[in-house]
Amino acid sequence: MTPTPSGPAYTLQTTRTLLRCWSPADAARALRAIDASLEHLRPWLPWAGDYPMSVAQQAAVLRRFRGSFDLGQDFTYAVFDRGGTEVLGGCGLHPRGDEGTREIGYWIAAQHTGQGLATEVAAALTRVAFELEGLRRVEIHCEPLNLPSIAVARKLGFTHEGTLRQRLRAADGTWRDLMLWTLLAEDYRASPAAASNLEAFDVLGQKLL
Repeated sequence: MTPTPSGPAYTLQTTRTLLRCWSPADAARALRAIDASLEHLRPWLPWAGDYPMSVAQQAAVLRRFRGSFDLGQDFTYAVFDRGGTEVLGGCGLHPRGDEGTREIGYWIAAQHTGQGLATEVAAALTRVAFELEGLRRVEIHCEPLNLPSIAVARKLGFTHEGTLRQRLRAADGTWRDLMLWTLLAEDYRASPAAASNLEAFDVLGQKLL
């Protein structure tokens, strides 16, 4: 009997990237990308303050990511080149808001920024959120000074709902303002994200999109 495809999407293919659930075996490759990008990541991502770390410590982090993914609690992906050899960054669909809402997070390794990869990855996650997960709302959170992330939200048709003052605790201990960008299910089909190139596969490799 042929297995019936079912979510969540464990693997996504876009025009230039391969997104898949992290594995502990990816630890060394993940560390290379993160260590080479720390100066680029630390101003915006509090978790970058946990580095440097060992391969074993990174493997433990990725085990937690995989466990949460398998349990349907949180969905964190590695971003690879299409051949699946080089880590280009990371991303995720995080259930941090109300029911039916997910937050998109993403980071791109320093040497691969400025190529539109964050927009491509965020578009793929937006399609998954609405077309596979049936969500009603997707959010992108970023600081007002994070101009590249603001550009991603705008390119994909997200709406700036407001800026929350001193809402985010930065790696240096200071409190930062946080911009809230959203896309609703009823607006999704008219957004640029809906037209993005994507194939999605479940844990058995069965095609979902």
